Amino acid sequence: MIPLHLDPAQTRIALIGRGALAVRRLNWLIQGGAAPDVWSDEPSQELLTSANGRFERRLPREAELADYHAIWVADLPVESAELIANAARSANVLVNVEDVLPLCDFHTPAVLRRGQLTLTAGTGGASPAVARAARERLEAAFPESWALALKEIAQSRTALRQKGAGFDALVADARARLAQHGLT
Repeated sequence: MIPLHLDPAQTRIALIGRGALAVRRLNWLIQGGAAPDVWSDEPSQELLTSANGRFERRLPREAELADYHAIWVADLPVESAELIANAARSANVLVNVEDVLPLCDFHTPAVLRRGQLTLTAGTGGASPAVARAARERLEAAFPESWALALKEIAQSRTALRQKGAGFDALVADARARLAQHGLT
């Protein structure tokens, strides 16, 4: 697996689904800063409410899939999900069909957010439960204070770069500030 983080401001994202899994994925995407387009031919009331206006009450047509960079599919019958996945792949769009590994170009990791610090744990779809357990270990190892420390370090980094500081100076400053916060 190749881990990467997508910038939701630069990435067109769609969620296609119906029920509780789609709602869970929608909330996960929103927590990451995304405002995905939501498509559903049979939406649950909770999905309608959670979509907050970015909603189409139908499945997207094949040509519409090409408008996206990444698509998540959840709570659709496998036959429908497979048609969407194949069409997305034909349009060179990355697709993830929840819990159907052969239809996934990427996998969704378990995520821990501490301000701008994002830590993930993934198993390539082998066991979401194991990824979740790993995330829980990360929660213990990375307390909320990392968010404040990172904010301070980012501000310092900007100031140091304006003064012409090089890579080694930036690293030394970051490590010193982590130590000041008791995080090393």
